[in-house]
Amino acid sequence: MENHRERIGIWIESDKIQTIIVSIIVFNAIMLGLQTSNYLESNFGQVFDVLDIIIPALFLIELLIKLYAFDYKFFKSNWNIFDFIIVVICLLPESGPLRVLRTLRILRVLRLIRKLPRLRMLVEAVLDSLPSLNWVSLLLLLVFYIYGLIGTLIFGPLFDEWFGTLGKSMYSLFQVMTLESWSMGIARPVIKEFPYAWIYFLTFIMLATYTSINIFIAIMVNTMQNLATAKEDQHLESEETEAEKFFSMPKKEDEILSILKDIQKRLEKIEEKK
Repeated sequence: MENHRERIGIWIESDKIQTIIVSIIVFNAIMLGLQTSNYLESNFGQVFDVLDIIIPALFLIELLIKLYAFDYKFFKSNWNIFDFIIVVICLLPESGPLRVLRTLRILRVLRLIRKLPRLRMLVEAVLDSLPSLNWVSLLLLLVFYIYGLIGTLIFGPLFDEWFGTLGKSMYSLFQVMTLESWSMGIARPVIKEFPYAWIYFLTFIMLATYTSINIFIAIMVNTMQNLATAKEDQHLESEETEAEKFFSMPKKEDEILSILKDIQKRLEKIEEKK
């Protein structure tokens, strides 16, 4: 029974089957995009409805096969739990109080993360870098808070729309950080009234936009490199163990040959004594 389940597990995780699953996910993503067209929906609505039944059914069959093959071990993988949640969402009814959740069927596209190794490694790098990114986020929040207070106290009386409160100031600074219409929209009108305000805006941009964002990128790149190195080491270790097994086989044959030779020598001595 166990061997039967193992064979099914190997089959469902094989490259051929997973390629089919990825193709279905890509097709489903394209189909969901086409459904947003009123023309296509009115002319091919019935086709879309049929496919919207078949595709979740295929995902459900895949899930049931995996549950049968791996049993409780299926839920030991976070990616398997992710797949399970997505499939359950796809099975939600289109009517009733859960109708809003039905719109989350677009999340089927996210299964590509699970199926494509490079994309999965990128997501793993993001998740692994979260602890370090939290400290960078705290630093960025402090910069926003300090500059928000300064902007509220200095510019608030004349520019209530942008710097009237701490919340308005921090939101305006967020616009400045994204470099979206910051110069003509916010900085130049403020500098017109406060000639030395350019120091305020330039130092904030240097700290928030360039320094903090570059730290974010550096942490992400470093984490991805560490993951890639770890996976390469695992691959090399698996190859070394296979090589050791391969080269250990002749040693066993040599031992057998040496034993046979020893037996042959003893037999020859016995014959000489006779």
